[in-house]
Amino acid sequence: MTKLAKILCSVCKKPIYRRAGWIKENLKLGLNSYCSKECKSIGRTQRRLIICENCGKEFARIPSAFSPHNYCSRHCAAKANNKKYPRKGNPKFKICIVCGQEYRKSTGNIKYCSRKCRKKAENYTPQELIGIIKSIAQDLGRTPARRELREIGDSCRRIFGSWNNAVIAAGFKPNRSHSQRMYKRTNTKARDGHLCDSVSEALIDNWFTQNNIFHEINVSYPETHHKADWAIFVNGQKVFVEYFGLAQDSPRYDRAIKRKQEISQKYDLILVEIYPSDIYPCEDINKKLKEKFRGLINL
Repeated sequence: MTKLAKILCSVCKKPIYRRAGWIKENLKLGLNSYCSKECKSIGRTQRRLIICENCGKEFARIPSAFSPHNYCSRHCAAKANNKKYPRKGNPKFKICIVCGQEYRKSTGNIKYCSRKCRKKAENYTPQELIGIIKSIAQDLGRTPARRELREIGDSCRRIFGSWNNAVIAAGFKPNRSHSQRMYKRTNTKARDGHLCDSVSEALIDNWFTQNNIFHEINVSYPETHHKADWAIFVNGQKVFVEYFGLAQDSPRYDRAIKRKQEISQKYDLILVEIYPSDIYPCEDINKKLKEKFRGLINL
């Protein structure tokens, strides 16, 4: 017959009876005993006071979060671990520019010992941010880039929504990176149903249709992933037609133009290049495009 022993519930102090071996094992492991599921839930979720092993401060924590070593904060945990497991070499320290506390220097240009000090130091008003942007812009003679004012970048995003909004609020025109200068495609349907990437391309496509010029869109160049905007056929020969609407606006776009020109030269392709000046103003588009295709098409 199993021998039972008496033990008190850790929450309500009600006497309960369990196997002697079970009670002995619980006491050995430092576990509590409960008379019911309700007491067990209270015992595992109710916060209890505990002493920090580093600073001696008393703090509350739920029993399920107890560990062999308990600290009131990450700072105390790091300080105790650094003492126990010191790093090799001579650590470098810096002085926090906000609270003056010494802290270990890590990689990067960090000026504060904690997020709290950083937030306190960078708690700018909208007027202060605008004043900083204007001052730097005056020194540089141009609109400052976000990378040049990293210290106020987070504050600008928090107050104005984005860095560009802050620049606009200061009265300047935002810079555009080379990757952002590529235009956003806006599908426009031409008269023949072709989907064009812009209104300008739709105007050219409609001109082909109006003049009964058979044309295909998105035609691949030989042995490459590049595609031409159109291809027309002249005396059985394929002629590639491109609208370079963003020439000299982005180095990335200009590299694509140069690559297509090189492919055309390599494979002896006929490439007709159309630029915004060839279609605008729209009143002259018919005259200008006829001049562009003179010698290839009889119009």
